[in-house]
Amino acid sequence: MKDATTTAAVRVVLVEDKPGVRASWVKLINTLPGFACVQTYVSGEEALRSIPEINPDLVLMDIFLTRMSGIECTARLKARMPKLQILMLTAVEDDELVFMALQAGADGYLLKRTTPEDLHMAMQDVMRGGAPMTSEVARRVVESFRRTSSPSPQPAVHLSAREEEVLILLSKGYSNKEIASQLGIGVQTVGSHIKHIYEKMHVRSRAEAVARYMTSKP
Repeated sequence: MKDATTTAAVRVVLVEDKPGVRASWVKLINTLPGFACVQTYVSGEEALRSIPEINPDLVLMDIFLTRMSGIECTARLKARMPKLQILMLTAVEDDELVFMALQAGADGYLLKRTTPEDLHMAMQDVMRGGAPMTSEVARRVVESFRRTSSPSPQPAVHLSAREEEVLILLSKGYSNKEIASQLGIGVQTVGSHIKHIYEKMHVRSRAEAVARYMTSKP
């Protein structure tokens, strides 16, 4: 996974239907070291058609779009491009939307009032394999998983010993490269373990995998 500290800028696309907001975000992204906004889209339908062709590193996705929602667009993109990093952006604090976005495969979730400094840190974090969220959102995500898992517990997930080690390090915010170093294995091997973890846990993002892991702990 590309690191935002490398010389080549991380290629970002923005999906936002409001012209003024879109222009402001493009300007902001292009002022952040290590990042470049290479394309913008005004709808989920347009993004879904074009993003697989240009294959960006990171997508900033507005959750409220005119027709296809950002959540639906995220789910469809993740089905086609599992390694694509997607950060959800919204002005509304809603724990149900947080839960739905993570279920759809979002790798992080940020409020639009996020400061430029926090946005920069979040984009760097997600490109290192983290799952950036505001503290309020992170708390609501865990609460959502606890509420949904309490009445009808999830079936037991049988991970291998190595997969459990990888998941524990994911929960601590380690990037794929850092996990590889910790365990003495290759970065590609880490990616393979993460893919198997997703399949076994029936999740689409490391944010959801970590949230489910955290709520399953006694």
